[in-house]
Amino acid sequence: MDINALIYFQTVAKYENMSRAAEELHLTQPALSKSISMLEEDLGVELFDRNGRSIKLNRYGKFLLERTDIILREVERAKEDLANLVSPNYGEVSLGFMHTLGLEVIPSLMMEARKLLPHMRFQLTQSNSSVIMRKLEVGELDICLVSSLETSKDVHWEKLWEEELFLIVPKNHPLKDRERVKLSEFASDPFISIKKGNSLRKYVDEIFKREGYRLNVAFEGEEVHTIAGLVESGLGVSLIPQIKGLDQYEVGIIRVDAKDCKREIGLSYLNNRYMSGAVKQFIQFIREFFINNPQTE
Repeated sequence: MDINALIYFQTVAKYENMSRAAEELHLTQPALSKSISMLEEDLGVELFDRNGRSIKLNRYGKFLLERTDIILREVERAKEDLANLVSPNYGEVSLGFMHTLGLEVIPSLMMEARKLLPHMRFQLTQSNSSVIMRKLEVGELDICLVSSLETSKDVHWEKLWEEELFLIVPKNHPLKDRERVKLSEFASDPFISIKKGNSLRKYVDEIFKREGYRLNVAFEGEEVHTIAGLVESGLGVSLIPQIKGLDQYEVGIIRVDAKDCKREIGLSYLNNRYMSGAVKQFIQFIREFFINNPQTE
C-alpha cells in the first residue's frame, strides 16, 4: 500500500463513481479500477459494494476512509513543515472569525499579514461564534478570533481586546439625545436581538441578568447591520458594538451605565492538536498585531 493508492481510494470514495474519480485523478478508468482492486487484495477485504457499474462504499470502506483522511492530512502537514524548515513564512493557515470582525478588523489584519508574510496562504471562514468554535473543535480551522464562549477544556482562548456595547435607538426615541443612560430606562423596550448561539447574545443576556432584567425580545437577527436596520425602522432598541458603518443609520448611539457593558474578543486554538510552523508563526503575528494596533472605540 502506498500514498497514491490511498489518494485514489479517497477520491473514488468521494464520488462513488469510477469515471468521475478517474477524470479528477487524470487516470484511465481501467488503471484506477486495477489500483482499487489491488488495494482490496492487499487489505484482504472489499471496500465497495458493486452492483453492475455502480459502486457504494461499504462499512469496511467507511472505516478505511476515516483513517485515510487522517493519514493524508498528516502527510500534507509533514510536507508543509518540511517546506517551512527550508523556506520560512510559507504554508497555509485556516482562520475563522465572527461576522462583525469582517468589516474592519480582518481586512486590517490581512493587509499587514500580506506585507510581513507574503508567501503564506490563508483560508478565511466567517460565521457566528458557536459555528466557528465547532469548526475549530472538529479540525476544520486552525485559529479563531471570537468572543469567549463556554467550550471544552482542550480549547485555548486568550483575550486580545474588548469592545464597549452601546444602546442604539430609533431617531424618534425619547432617549435619542442622551449621552448616557441606565439599563432600567430601556429594559422594558422591545429589543432587537442577535440570535442565540452568537456570543454577542450571550453577553447581552448576561448584562441584563446582572442588572435584574430579562430581554423583551421583539425580533432576532443573525447580523449586526440587520439589527441596526431594524432599530432604524423603529421596531425596537438594541445593544451592539460600534461597528464600521453604524453612523450611516439614523439611530441614536448612547453609552450605557451598567457593569461590564462590553464584550471580550480573543484568539482560540486547540491545545492538543498538531500545529504547523505556519500556524504557530501566524498566532504570534496576531498577538503582536493587536499589541501594536490596539482596538479603540
